[in-house]
Amino acid sequence: MSNGTVLLPAAKDVREMLEGLVGRSVTVATGAPVTPAPDRPVSVAVYVDPHMAVNAICVMDLGASAYTGGALALLPPGGCQDAVEEDGELSGMLVEALHEVVNVLSALFNTPGAPHSKLHKLYAPGDDLPGDIEGMLAGFNRLDVALEVQGYGKGALSLVLPY
Repeated sequence: MSNGTVLLPAAKDVREMLEGLVGRSVTVATGAPVTPAPDRPVSVAVYVDPHMAVNAICVMDLGASAYTGGALALLPPGGCQDAVEEDGELSGMLVEALHEVVNVLSALFNTPGAPHSKLHKLYAPGDDLPGDIEGMLAGFNRLDVALEVQGYGKGALSLVLPY
């Protein structure tokens, strides 16, 4: 699994990628690690290299998942906020939009000299994570950010390299 050539992007790169994708202002600041817990559903996007080895993971809390996906799909902010504050889960439409968000985020790992990274699987909030993926979420080579999508709300995102 260790190839050592995939690099973590800078927080500025994450902000610029998200702003370009959702067409809204996105603020990004240093945040706490996003980790799954029974009372804290997260989405987990798994990226692989051409040999199908996991080379990066994106973990988003419910807020980041709903607000980036909702802004991309031009869904009403109120419905996205309800998903976070009341439902505690994403609608099918939000999961579809989130899939597109995390697919585009794979470009953050595709830097010159790095093996090509592509989205392998998105685990929506509430999905069971395989044990090996869950174990990788504790990696120390990570970028943890708090973000806010203008007009939608706040969330948190962690990018983790599993080596």
